[in-house]
Amino acid sequence: MTLKEGDKAPDFTATDQDGNKISLKDFKGRKVVMYFYPADDTPTCTNEACNIRDNFSLLKKKGIVVLGISPDDEKSHRKFQNKFSLPFTLVADAGKTIANAYGVWAQKKLFGVTYMGILRTTFLINEKGKIDHIIEKVKSKSHTEQILQVWGL
Repeated sequence: MTLKEGDKAPDFTATDQDGNKISLKDFKGRKVVMYFYPADDTPTCTNEACNIRDNFSLLKKKGIVVLGISPDDEKSHRKFQNKFSLPFTLVADAGKTIANAYGVWAQKKLFGVTYMGILRTTFLINEKGKIDHIIEKVKSKSHTEQILQVWGL
């Protein structure tokens, strides 16, 4: 499935870092930043999460909900969230159902080795549940600025 700007964002139900059920439809009427990242507590993923953490109050002030999604489980997410004091929700996608629905579980290549993995991608979803923007070239150390600029906020 190839999503594009203007498409309805696929709904999902999964669990967060505390084991609570969470669905995209829970946030209807609010702007949602949904960012997919490969793994908890890895250098680039940590840079991205900490950049969002450091600018979270600005995002919150603009009414934006942040959901970080990776194939890691709830326990891994909880540890990552606690270690770096992340103030936003981390969604467990161990079965990669959300990643597949959004087209970010794909073939990758590193040092000549081909493997399946998460394509670091951010979806900006508007209050009506439509995808306003898709950021495929994520700047992990300045991701919040990138989000606000792309969204024109």
